[in-house]
Amino acid sequence: MSIADEIFKANCLDIINNGYSTEKEKVRPHWEDGTSAYTIKKFGVVNRYDLSKEFPILTLRYTNWKAAIDELLWIWQKKSNKVSDLNSHIWDEWVGEDGTIGKAYGYQLGVKHKYKEGEFDQVDRVLFDLKNNPYSRRIMTNIYNFADLHEMNLYPCAYSMTFNVTDGKLNAILNQRSQDTLTANNWNVVQYAVLVHMFAQVSGLEAGEFVHVISDMHIYDRHIDMVKELINRPSLPAPKFTMNKEIKNFYDFTVDDFNIEGYEYGPSLGKIPVAV
Repeated sequence: MSIADEIFKANCLDIINNGYSTEKEKVRPHWEDGTSAYTIKKFGVVNRYDLSKEFPILTLRYTNWKAAIDELLWIWQKKSNKVSDLNSHIWDEWVGEDGTIGKAYGYQLGVKHKYKEGEFDQVDRVLFDLKNNPYSRRIMTNIYNFADLHEMNLYPCAYSMTFNVTDGKLNAILNQRSQDTLTANNWNVVQYAVLVHMFAQVSGLEAGEFVHVISDMHIYDRHIDMVKELINRPSLPAPKFTMNKEIKNFYDFTVDDFNIEGYEYGPSLGKIPVAV
C-alpha cells in the first residue's frame, strides 16, 4: 500500500470528521457560477514522507506528475512568471494582461540578494550552501515577499522551504499557508519530493525526509463526495521514481529526465470543479 495514500486518507477523514466548516463565514473563493466556495478545514497539518523509502504519489487516482514537474521547473529553474513558459493551462485563471502572474512564485526566486560571498538569487544560494556549507542551519527560501504582494495575481500558497543535511541526507520542510486537498495536495507533494531529489543529486547527497506543513488544509463543499469516494478506494503499491543520474547541474534537468515506473492508479473522478 502506498504511504502517500495512507496519509491522504487519514488527512481527509480527519478533515471530514473533525474539521471546521466555513459555511457561515465570509469567504473570498467562489465557483464558476459565482456561488461562494465554502470548505471544511483543519489547522496545522504536518505530514512526513521518507523519500529514501518510497516516492509519495497517490495511487487512488492519477496524479499528472509530468505537468507537476513542469510547473516545478517553471518556478524553481526558469524562475518565470510568464504563463507562456508553462506547458499546461493551470495558471490561466490568474494571468494578467501582460501574460504573467505578477511578481509571484518564480519571479521572487529570481530576485538577487547581497551576501558576503556576492550576489545570489534564492535558488543559487541554496545550491551554493549545499555544496560549500551543507550543515548550515540557514539554507532556506521564502517567496512571500510582503513588499510585492500588491503586484501578485495570487499570493503564494506554498511559500517557504528549509533544507537540512543530516548524515549525508538532504531533508526539507515545505511551509504552505493554504491547500485545496483534492486538487493540490498530492500535486504539491510530488513536486517538492522531486525538488528534494534534484537538489540532493546535484549536491552529492541522498534524498532524505520531506516534511509538509500546511496551515489551512481544506476540502471544498463541492469536492466532499469525490473525496469520500477516494477514501473508500483500495490503495495500490507505490511505483518507483527514477531520474537521470548523469545530471550534475540543477539547470540541466528537463521533464524528460524523470520517470515513474510501474505506476498503477484508480479511475478518473471526472471533471473536478476548481474554486478561484
